[in-house]
Amino acid sequence: MRILGIDPGTATTGFGVIDKQDDKVKMVDVGIISTPANLAMTKRLAMIFEEITTLIKQLKPDEVAIELLYFAKNVTTAFSVGQARGVLVLAAARANLPIYDYTPLQIKMAVTGYGRANKSQIQLMVKNILTLKTIPKPDDAADALAVALTHAYARKS
Repeated sequence: MRILGIDPGTATTGFGVIDKQDDKVKMVDVGIISTPANLAMTKRLAMIFEEITTLIKQLKPDEVAIELLYFAKNVTTAFSVGQARGVLVLAAARANLPIYDYTPLQIKMAVTGYGRANKSQIQLMVKNILTLKTIPKPDDAADALAVALTHAYARKS
Protein backbone atom coordinates (compact mmCIF):
# COMPACT_ATOMS: atom_id res chain seq x y z
CA MET A 1 0.00 0.00 0.00
CA ARG A 2 1.25 3.46 -0.89
CA ILE A 3 0.38 6.29 1.50
CA LEU A 4 0.63 10.03 0.83
CA GLY A 5 1.02 11.99 4.06
CA ILE A 6 0.34 15.72 4.01
CA ASP A 7 1.21 18.52 6.43
CA PRO A 8 -0.98 21.37 5.11
CA GLY A 9 0.03 25.01 4.92
CA THR A 10 -0.31 27.98 2.60
CA ALA A 11 3.34 29.02 2.58
CA THR A 12 4.66 25.47 2.80
CA THR A 13 2.82 22.19 2.45
CA GLY A 14 4.83 19.11 3.29
CA PHE A 15 4.29 15.81 1.54
CA GLY A 16 5.71 12.39 2.26
CA VAL A 17 5.05 9.14 0.45
CA ILE A 18 5.73 5.73 1.96
CA ASP A 19 5.13 2.17 0.87
CA LYS A 20 3.83 -0.22 3.51
CA GLN A 21 4.10 -3.95 2.98
CA ASP A 22 3.26 -6.19 5.91
CA ASP A 23 5.13 -4.64 8.86
CA LYS A 24 7.72 -2.85 6.72
CA VAL A 25 7.62 0.79 5.68
CA LYS A 26 9.85 2.47 3.12
CA MET A 27 10.09 6.10 2.05
CA VAL A 28 9.29 6.69 -1.63
CA ASP A 29 9.40 10.49 -1.84
CA VAL A 30 9.37 13.55 0.38
CA GLY A 31 9.28 17.27 -0.24
CA ILE A 32 7.33 20.48 -0.04
CA ILE A 33 5.02 22.62 -2.08
CA SER A 34 5.82 26.26 -1.42
CA THR A 35 4.01 29.36 -2.55
CA PRO A 36 5.30 32.95 -2.69
CA ALA A 37 4.04 35.17 0.14
CA ASN A 38 3.41 38.06 -2.24
CA LEU A 39 0.95 36.04 -4.32
CA ALA A 40 -2.81 36.47 -3.79
CA MET A 41 -4.32 33.74 -1.62
CA THR A 42 -6.51 32.48 -4.46
CA LYS A 43 -3.43 31.99 -6.66
CA ARG A 44 -1.55 30.28 -3.81
CA LEU A 45 -4.43 27.85 -3.28
CA ALA A 46 -4.59 27.14 -7.01
CA MET A 47 -0.83 26.42 -7.01
CA ILE A 48 -1.18 24.01 -4.09
CA PHE A 49 -4.09 22.25 -5.79
CA GLU A 50 -2.26 21.90 -9.11
CA GLU A 51 0.97 20.67 -7.55
CA ILE A 52 -0.66 18.08 -5.28
CA THR A 53 -2.78 16.89 -8.22
CA THR A 54 0.40 16.39 -10.26
CA LEU A 55 2.07 14.55 -7.35
CA ILE A 56 -0.94 12.26 -6.97
CA LYS A 57 -0.81 11.40 -10.68
CA GLN A 58 2.96 10.76 -10.56
CA LEU A 59 3.23 8.87 -7.27
CA LYS A 60 -0.11 7.00 -7.42
CA PRO A 61 -0.90 6.69 -3.70
CA ASP A 62 -3.59 4.27 -2.56
CA GLU A 63 -4.63 6.42 0.41
CA VAL A 64 -4.07 9.93 1.72
CA ALA A 65 -3.45 10.92 5.34
CA ILE A 66 -3.63 14.58 6.28
CA GLU A 67 -2.98 16.43 9.51
CA LEU A 68 -5.98 18.10 11.14
CA LEU A 69 -5.63 21.65 12.35
CA TYR A 70 -7.12 21.64 15.81
CA PHE A 71 -5.68 24.75 17.41
CA ALA A 72 -4.07 27.96 16.26
CA LYS A 73 -2.99 31.02 18.19
CA ASN A 74 -3.52 33.21 15.13
CA VAL A 75 -7.03 33.10 13.64
CA THR A 76 -5.85 34.42 10.27
CA THR A 77 -3.28 31.64 10.03
CA ALA A 78 -5.89 29.06 11.01
CA PHE A 79 -8.22 30.22 8.22
CA SER A 80 -5.51 30.18 5.56
CA VAL A 81 -4.25 26.73 6.62
CA GLY A 82 -7.86 25.54 6.61
CA GLN A 83 -8.24 26.78 3.04
CA ALA A 84 -5.04 25.01 1.99
CA ARG A 85 -6.25 21.85 3.70
CA GLY A 86 -9.52 22.15 1.79
CA VAL A 87 -7.86 22.23 -1.64
CA LEU A 88 -5.61 19.32 -0.64
CA VAL A 89 -8.63 17.25 0.41
CA LEU A 90 -10.41 18.25 -2.82
CA ALA A 91 -7.47 17.07 -4.94
CA ALA A 92 -7.43 13.69 -3.18
CA ALA A 93 -11.22 13.36 -3.43
CA ARG A 94 -11.15 14.15 -7.16
CA ALA A 95 -8.60 11.35 -7.56
CA ASN A 96 -11.07 9.03 -5.75
CA LEU A 97 -8.60 8.39 -2.94
CA PRO A 98 -9.67 7.54 0.61
CA ILE A 99 -8.73 10.39 2.96
CA TYR A 100 -7.86 9.94 6.64
CA ASP A 101 -7.41 12.72 9.20
CA TYR A 102 -5.04 12.70 12.16
CA THR A 103 -4.60 15.19 14.97
CA PRO A 104 -1.15 16.32 16.09
CA LEU A 105 -1.64 14.28 19.29
CA GLN A 106 -2.39 11.12 17.30
CA ILE A 107 0.71 11.71 15.16
CA LYS A 108 2.95 12.26 18.18
CA MET A 109 1.62 9.13 19.90
CA ALA A 110 1.96 6.96 16.79
CA VAL A 111 5.49 8.03 15.92
CA THR A 112 7.07 8.57 19.35
CA GLY A 113 4.67 6.95 21.84
CA TYR A 114 4.57 10.27 23.71
CA GLY A 115 1.77 12.83 23.24
CA ARG A 116 3.91 15.79 24.23
CA ALA A 117 6.84 15.00 21.94
CA ASN A 118 8.47 18.02 20.36
CA LYS A 119 9.25 18.49 16.67
CA SER A 120 12.86 17.32 16.96
CA GLN A 121 11.80 14.10 18.72
CA ILE A 122 9.23 13.37 16.00
CA GLN A 123 11.74 14.08 13.24
CA LEU A 124 14.37 11.86 14.81
CA MET A 125 11.87 9.01 15.07
CA VAL A 126 10.84 9.49 11.42
CA LYS A 127 14.51 9.24 10.44
CA ASN A 128 15.00 6.10 12.55
CA ILE A 129 11.78 4.33 11.55
CA LEU A 130 12.44 4.88 7.84
CA THR A 131 16.20 4.22 8.26
CA LEU A 132 17.12 7.50 6.59
CA LYS A 133 20.64 8.93 6.70
CA THR A 134 19.38 12.39 7.66
CA ILE A 135 16.22 14.02 8.93
CA PRO A 136 14.17 15.26 5.96
CA LYS A 137 14.21 19.04 5.60
CA PRO A 138 12.39 21.33 5.94
CA ASP A 139 10.31 20.44 8.99
CA ASP A 140 7.10 20.30 6.96
CA ALA A 141 8.49 17.43 4.86
CA ALA A 142 9.44 15.39 7.93
CA ASP A 143 6.06 16.16 9.48
CA ALA A 144 4.31 14.84 6.36
CA LEU A 145 6.23 11.56 6.65
CA ALA A 146 5.10 11.38 10.29
CA VAL A 147 1.48 11.72 9.10
CA ALA A 148 2.00 8.90 6.58
CA LEU A 149 3.57 6.69 9.25
CA THR A 150 0.66 7.39 11.59
CA HIS A 151 -1.72 6.12 8.94
CA ALA A 152 0.43 3.06 8.28
CA TYR A 153 0.28 2.19 11.98
CA ALA A 154 -3.46 2.90 12.17
CA ARG A 155 -4.06 0.54 9.23
CA LYS A 156 -2.18 -2.21 11.06
CA SER A 157 -4.47 -2.16 14.09
